[in-house]
Amino acid sequence: MKQVEQQSQVAWTRHLLDWYDVHKRDLPWRESKDPYRIWVSEVMSQQTRIEAMRPYFENWVIQFPTLESLASAEEDTVVRAWQGLGYYSRARNLHQGVKEVVETYGGQVPRTRKEMESLKGVGSYTAGAVLSIAYNLREPAVDGNVLRVYARLYNIHEDILGTVGKKVITSLVEDTMPYDRPGDFNEALMDFGASICIPKTPRCEACPLVQDCAAKAVGTEQQLPIRIKKTKVQSVQLYVGIISTVDGYYLLHRRPKEGLLQNMWEFPSVEGGTAESRKVELIEGLQSIGVTVTMERPMAKEVTHIFSHRKWTMKGYLGEATEVAIDSSNTIMLEGDEAVQQAVAEGQIIPLKEDWILCRKEAFHVLPWAGPHGKFIDLC
Repeated sequence: MKQVEQQSQVAWTRHLLDWYDVHKRDLPWRESKDPYRIWVSEVMSQQTRIEAMRPYFENWVIQFPTLESLASAEEDTVVRAWQGLGYYSRARNLHQGVKEVVETYGGQVPRTRKEMESLKGVGSYTAGAVLSIAYNLREPAVDGNVLRVYARLYNIHEDILGTVGKKVITSLVEDTMPYDRPGDFNEALMDFGASICIPKTPRCEACPLVQDCAAKAVGTEQQLPIRIKKTKVQSVQLYVGIISTVDGYYLLHRRPKEGLLQNMWEFPSVEGGTAESRKVELIEGLQSIGVTVTMERPMAKEVTHIFSHRKWTMKGYLGEATEVAIDSSNTIMLEGDEAVQQAVAEGQIIPLKEDWILCRKEAFHVLPWAGPHGKFIDLC
């Protein structure tokens, strides 16, 4: 019986690779086996659809064509190049991981899982993808697509988000992965899960593995996989001030170095409370850094932005800064890249106290923006 099962497993993997040879997606990072480009593509595609991230990848490899060019770039430059993809910790971790490769491995992306997973931001999936695709090593790359495909193929009724479900499926991937084309196999699973074995309504009529699928055989393909989500989305109300000076500057703040949207630029904002209490808190907070403002206009715009575990409802109000204390000793902007420093030299950016600046709209593009706040730029 065991021998028959093993033969069946080999058969379906061959069916999958035959399907992939005909239907594989034409993607720019598949034009070579460059481990750096594969690494970038895998990080970008986490929590971002392939078609949405494709132009970002193409622009990225123009700006940072090699691992060394990314390692030597300023963080602000890296984050700005990532702008629009969201989840900016991915960009920072990639930047740091690439630096580690240059410093520790002489610029050569490691060839072992242990070394790959030691790099900043590289987990089991990314390590497996890079090692198998770039170096043709027999390493599994288990993501949501793979979990779903295997849950249906083997009619697995464990929670695929839980430890047991992931362990069972990872073991199956290791057992069934072919020795001759492990990289193609992992990419085939990705493409197959994205186009055929899709969530909720799998396209069984077009499936090359329909005869091999245990879930299809017993009619459970639409009930699988089992996913038990435990995290509740937290709702947050924000009062956002789009505050300008009479000579056309806007007041901006840099977020803390830790936490959500770290080190990114935003309009002044306050969480919680009523609209009136938030307005008072904002005005008083700005007075503490030497900025006097008036906020008398009605709400100009409302924006909703959803993170993985948080929902921001942002209400934007226009305001005027009537008095501003400039701090010429503040060197905050000297930490930025050449474009930022040029804007400072030209007077388009003026440092205030602490993590605050005045900035002309023409210079907004040189700053790494907190994505949700960028939705208010049209009010400027």
